[in-house]
Amino acid sequence: MNRHFLAGPELRRLTDRQRIDWHDHTEHQLVYPGTGVLRVVTEVGSWVVPPLRAVWLPAGVGHAHQAHGPTHMHSLAFRDADDPFGSLDPTVVDVPALLREIILALTATDLAAVDRRDLTAVLLRSLRPVTEPRLCLPQPHDDRLAAVTAALAGDPADPRTLAEFGAAVGASERTLSRLFRRQTGMTFPQWRAQLRLHHGLTLLAKGEPVTAVACACGYSNPSAFTAAFRDAFGVTPAHYARKTRL
Repeated sequence: MNRHFLAGPELRRLTDRQRIDWHDHTEHQLVYPGTGVLRVVTEVGSWVVPPLRAVWLPAGVGHAHQAHGPTHMHSLAFRDADDPFGSLDPTVVDVPALLREIILALTATDLAAVDRRDLTAVLLRSLRPVTEPRLCLPQPHDDRLAAVTAALAGDPADPRTLAEFGAAVGASERTLSRLFRRQTGMTFPQWRAQLRLHHGLTLLAKGEPVTAVACACGYSNPSAFTAAFRDAFGVTPAHYARKTRL
């Protein structure tokens, strides 16, 4: 585990697929992608963070980042006493227009110290967690499940059934189904649907057309993908894509 020291507010411009490898901090961190999409990975799972959201990472929690599409990663550091959540797990927060402007101002280089203190206080009072399970993909730890999830991560459109995956990894469909529920809190179809939506988020951030994204995610047609995407995130894929490139 590498420990990264957070000297203060920071804006990093990441290229598509650029990674920040596994590390932790002694401080709490708020990470916000002003453009693009940021995937945040911890031991318990991964979060896909679009520009409408940010993620609070508690001090000491190991994590890694990967950008999808050209991404402006805004990072803010906070002391232990500033933690508004008191959780050992990452917390996804809503980023309405006002909070977005505060984050952008705090990561600017020409902000006076007194203004920075005042804006930081407003920001901490404004952080609101969102119960949006579609942004989190739990990661199972069983070796057989890990093989299945790795195969799907490599090709989210893979149409194999759980029984067919079971034959490949040496486990029955019933065993894998039970393990998926126990280790992720989801059924296998729910987990795969979530993975496909995550993949869709990252492809849209790169500017891929909706038709191509639907195909790459295993949907039978763009309309089916659009309906699933809107049900999960409340906006159409086209609307979301515009937000990632503000």
